[in-house]
Amino acid sequence: MEALEALPSVARLSKTVTRVLGQNPGKFTLQGTNTYLLGERNPYILVDTGEGRDDYVPYLQEALVDASREHNAAEPYISDIILTHRHHDHTEGLPSVLTLLRKLWNAQQPPPTTPYRPPRLHKLPLPTPDSRFDSLIERLEPGSFTPTASGAPVHDLSDSDTLPVTLTSTTPESNSSLHIIHTPGHTPDSLCIYYPPDRALFTADTVLGHGTSVFEDLGQYMSSLRKIIDYANDPSHAYSTVYPGHGPVVPEGLVKVQTYLKHRVEREEQVLRVLRQDSPVEGGFDQGWTTEAIVAVIYAKYPKELWGPAAHSVELHLKKLVGDGVVEQNGSVWELTNQ
Repeated sequence: MEALEALPSVARLSKTVTRVLGQNPGKFTLQGTNTYLLGERNPYILVDTGEGRDDYVPYLQEALVDASREHNAAEPYISDIILTHRHHDHTEGLPSVLTLLRKLWNAQQPPPTTPYRPPRLHKLPLPTPDSRFDSLIERLEPGSFTPTASGAPVHDLSDSDTLPVTLTSTTPESNSSLHIIHTPGHTPDSLCIYYPPDRALFTADTVLGHGTSVFEDLGQYMSSLRKIIDYANDPSHAYSTVYPGHGPVVPEGLVKVQTYLKHRVEREEQVLRVLRQDSPVEGGFDQGWTTEAIVAVIYAKYPKELWGPAAHSVELHLKKLVGDGVVEQNGSVWELTNQ
């Protein structure tokens, strides 16, 4: 793995945003999953929960009981938990987080005079069930979360929803709620969050602090990038900073999003330029433009050990172009449609 900038396990990023690293560094998670506490004092909103590493919980506790912050003993430490998408490195820490919150409430001295209010869990619904996420929710202890009025454990989010954040009484009302933006592509349930107090965008895995993101549906992903670029063009919610799901804060966040989209557009144009050429006859490719033949052209100057991972990305571009009606697939061969 490429050497990355070291990040502290707990960091105050602004007056109302604290990042707590998930303690799960890796090839795809970079320095680890970023989880975020939002608010000036409790009850906070927690964005994501890491993947359930035992050494994450003490750092989250450290951030929650920070003596430099005002604490209201009559309020829970966290009122709401937002899961940005279904992937395990953002959701599997949920049981241990819920256990910690109950423990911290019971440990207060003097004991609270009000009953414990467990947090509400929020996520965009998936178009089809996900067995791993469903299993996670089934493992949660009854009473450790606040269900919906109908008894569902997760409060479904939708595009343009808002959630209030605990800020000072002098904060303008327009700046006291976060805004949900549905941004499918990385996964169908991926979301971004616009956060007015910092004029910032939480991007989860749609835009990372380092390198590029992966995606399940390229067409949706590129549409989502365009959506959050257009979102910033409205002065009422223009953002500069990006708080990503992995990697460091991006101060020039909009530029980063624009770069992501530019890279995808350029890769698509490369694929189309290859398909406009005559079918390959060199390099062992004589069966037309297969994925491997296209990769061999586009990545000719790169080491061949990178061609395998590159093929997955190229094929996602090709499938998007099929959906656009620009390309068709005949067996293993890709061809431009007759237009």
